[in-house]
Amino acid sequence: MRNAALVLGIIAGSIGMIVGFFGFGYVAFIEHFGEVDGLAEQVENADLIQLTSVVAPMLAIAGGAMARSRALWGGVLLLVSAAGMYHAFGFNVFTMFPVAFAAVAGVLALAAGKPDEPKAHF
Repeated sequence: MRNAALVLGIIAGSIGMIVGFFGFGYVAFIEHFGEVDGLAEQVENADLIQLTSVVAPMLAIAGGAMARSRALWGGVLLLVSAAGMYHAFGFNVFTMFPVAFAAVAGVLALAAGKPDEPKAHF
């Protein structure tokens, strides 16, 4: 389960980076060039979009990388990343894979325990 969390977390972070590039770029484009009525308008929470575009994929990659050695911490980071991407971008055709992969990886990392140790995460 730890290996699956690692792979899914890194994939979620990589796809999330692509979504983040477009989200950050769209906000910056509208700030620089201005709105076009009916075609391109600024989002309500531009700062939230830009912050989440950078932080959420980074948390997913870090959580996935930590899933093998520190499953509890990695799982928490992955779930925070999934919640952040869902809150900022919603659930649509572009975000369904990074959100779902990060959430599943977080659950797998939290559920993973070493069978030879009495405590699963410590």
